[in-house]
Amino acid sequence: MAIITLTTDFGEKDYFVGAVKGAIYSELKDGRIVDISHSVSPFHISEAAYIIKNAYNSFPNGSIHIIGIDSEFTPENKHLAVLLDDHYFICANNGILSLLASEIKPEKIVEINIHDTIETNFPVLDVFVKVACHLARGGTLEVIGKNISEIKYLKQFEPAINSEKNQIVGHVLYIDNYGNVVTNISRKLFDQVGKGRNYLISARMVTFPKIYEAYSDWINFEVEKENRGEEDGKKLALFNSAGYIELAIYKSNPSTVGSASTLFGLEHRDTVTIKFEEK
Repeated sequence: MAIITLTTDFGEKDYFVGAVKGAIYSELKDGRIVDISHSVSPFHISEAAYIIKNAYNSFPNGSIHIIGIDSEFTPENKHLAVLLDDHYFICANNGILSLLASEIKPEKIVEINIHDTIETNFPVLDVFVKVACHLARGGTLEVIGKNISEIKYLKQFEPAINSEKNQIVGHVLYIDNYGNVVTNISRKLFDQVGKGRNYLISARMVTFPKIYEAYSDWINFEVEKENRGEEDGKKLALFNSAGYIELAIYKSNPSTVGSASTLFGLEHRDTVTIKFEEK
C-alpha cells in the first residue's frame, strides 16, 4: 500500500487534519499516512512548495502527496493530480505545481473531474482523499481526470540575473522554525553566475562576504572554547541542506535572543542581492 503524505496550512487546533486522516482510513484500512507539515503559513504557496519539494524525494517511489494549500475549487483554481519524478501529487492549480516542477518535467498531469459526483466545501477531505485512495489502490490518473499540458506558472519566484552577469537578485523564499531566512538562490545558480569570483551578499542593512557549508564552519575549533568569545548569535550565510543560500543566526532562538528574520528585518519576498566582483 502506497504511503500518503499530508502537507497543509490547517494547523493543529482545528479538526481538519484529523478528519482527513479519518477519511483515508475509512477507505484504506491498512493505509499509511505521514504528516510532512500542517504549519504552512495560510495560503502560502511558495512556502508549501519549498517544504514538499525538499521532503518528497525521501519517500519511496509511488508515494502520494496531498497538498492542502489554497485548495478551494473555483473556475480559476481547478484541481490537479500529477505524476512527477515517480511520485503522485494532488493539489490545486494555483502555481504550486510549477514550483515543484521547476527542474523536473511532470510525466503526466490530469485535471480532476469527479466534482460533479461529490458535494463538498472541503475539497481536501472530499476530493483529494478520494483521488489519493484511488491511486493507492493502483488506480490510474485517467479515471479521475482529463489529460492537460498547461498549468499555472509562477515566474516571479525565479531569481533575476543582470545583463552584465555580475549580480543575482533573489528574494526570501522561506523562514524556518529557527527564524533563519532561506533565499530562492540555489548553489547551482550561484556557481553558474559567480564562476569563482569574490562576492558580497546584501539584504536590507546586513551584508555577508562569505558563504559557509555548515552552521559551525565559521568557528575556529583550534582555539580553546573559553578563548573564542561569544559564539551564539553570530550572523552567517550558508548553503543549506536543500541547496539554497540561507541567512542565519548561529543557535538562534526566535522566542528569546531573536532570529535572522527579526534581527535582519527580513520577511517573505524581501530582496536579497549578490554582487560579484569584476575579474
